[in-house]
Amino acid sequence: MKYHVLPGDSTVEEFKKTKIDGEIIVCREAFIVGPATADAPDEFWDDRARFVLAEYAEDEIDFHERVADELEKLTDIDDDDEVYLWFEYELFCSVNMWFCLSQLAGSGATVFRVEPAILSEKDRWSGFGQLGGDELQRCFDARQLFSAADIKLGTDLWNAYRHRKLQELAELAEEGSPRFPYLFEVAKAASEMETRPFELLKDIKAEGKTEFDEIFREFVKRAGVYGFGDLQVQGMVDRM
Repeated sequence: MKYHVLPGDSTVEEFKKTKIDGEIIVCREAFIVGPATADAPDEFWDDRARFVLAEYAEDEIDFHERVADELEKLTDIDDDDEVYLWFEYELFCSVNMWFCLSQLAGSGATVFRVEPAILSEKDRWSGFGQLGGDELQRCFDARQLFSAADIKLGTDLWNAYRHRKLQELAELAEEGSPRFPYLFEVAKAASEMETRPFELLKDIKAEGKTEFDEIFREFVKRAGVYGFGDLQVQGMVDRM
């Protein structure tokens, strides 16, 4: 069986236009923020559900059905399955991909990375969002196999990030792998996540920008490496 883990619902419609064979699993999580230290699956997802309720006022039952249960499919992957991880380069997507690799680490499945490799260096943080079906097909055609060492690296990156072991994260980034482009920049962004985004938002507001849409667009221009969506940026603005 072939499985395609897509980085959000926004990619699904264009992906279906490609006619690429396989079952879709949608990653609707945002592991870049919130608790992720529990090892027992039930405790882990309950912690995530409570965080989502408190942060975004989303229903816990809906979270389990739409988010947790969807990603739990990764634990049922068999040795003869193929899994294609469609993830972008920025921190938001990187952390989600690291989680997925950690879930697949013991499966024995063949795992590929599908990345937005057709993007220019300037647009590297833009991801799949602006790509149509033909462009997604080109990304799929350029897919790359994760080695066992790559999967271990992804798992180690996940564990370092979720436990906020930032020095370890930096050391793993130094180790690197071609399957993890821009890892050094992403790890640096992670180390500054508690301060740098807020500093940028203060600068943007000090320049006279008051409407959220304007603030968000400017933040994305200056801090695309984080990959924050409007919900995360709005949460930071509210806490300022």
